[in-house]
Amino acid sequence: MPARRSTLSAATVFLICALALVGWLIGGRDHKSSTPKADGGSAAPAGPGGAQGTSPLQNPDGTKPGLAPLTTPEDQKAGRDIIAKVTTAAVGPKDGYDRNEFGPAWTDNVEGVPFGGNKCDTRNDLLARDGTAVEHKDGSDCTVTAMTIWDPYTGKTVQWTKAQATKIQIDHVMPLSYDWQMGAAKWEKLKRVQIANDPLNLIPADGSQNASKGDSGPANWLPANTEIRCSYAVRFAQVSLKYQLPVTEADKKAMLQQCGG
Repeated sequence: MPARRSTLSAATVFLICALALVGWLIGGRDHKSSTPKADGGSAAPAGPGGAQGTSPLQNPDGTKPGLAPLTTPEDQKAGRDIIAKVTTAAVGPKDGYDRNEFGPAWTDNVEGVPFGGNKCDTRNDLLARDGTAVEHKDGSDCTVTAMTIWDPYTGKTVQWTKAQATKIQIDHVMPLSYDWQMGAAKWEKLKRVQIANDPLNLIPADGSQNASKGDSGPANWLPANTEIRCSYAVRFAQVSLKYQLPVTEADKKAMLQQCGG
């Protein structure tokens, strides 16, 4: 009888272990299949800057992803302090403006800005910066073919593929035509190429939002997502200060208002 009890105990232990292993495998598969999907309305997985991007206060060179809201009174005060440094001027003429005056669209052939000369064009640099679950074209470390992205201008999470290229566009926070009218017309070509490809001045966002903005300043256009408007105003100011470009008085007033000023 003692031998019999020993045999049964060993069999019982084996059975328990086998059942535990099966349960673990099934549980793992179930967990994976229940992961929230962005196109179902759930939040996107957090990337390097979080699901909703990075505060502009913590991203002075634009190399971190996205554009997170500024919600605390302290952060909004810090935002107003940045905006207050921006100078103002009357808008100049648009005569002579052409997109080509700022170099080829999304050129990598630019020095003096982050990501420049890294063998990947600016558009793909920005998609990779802000996207999560990024997929690339076979054989390429550059061309983005699919991703999940949180769009700060609408507050929505988007499942994007290259087949829907225009669904997410790259917005120049300070529009190039605006830059031209506020002083860039007098710059050397290199500086214009820099502002056109500087990640500080670039946000991947909803295509219809980008189209509706045109070359407007903050007095005439703001993102539909009201939670992001202070951050947007701060980013506009950061670009203005970096490139020593003034804004109109109306635009500066609108920028301050977005941060409670």
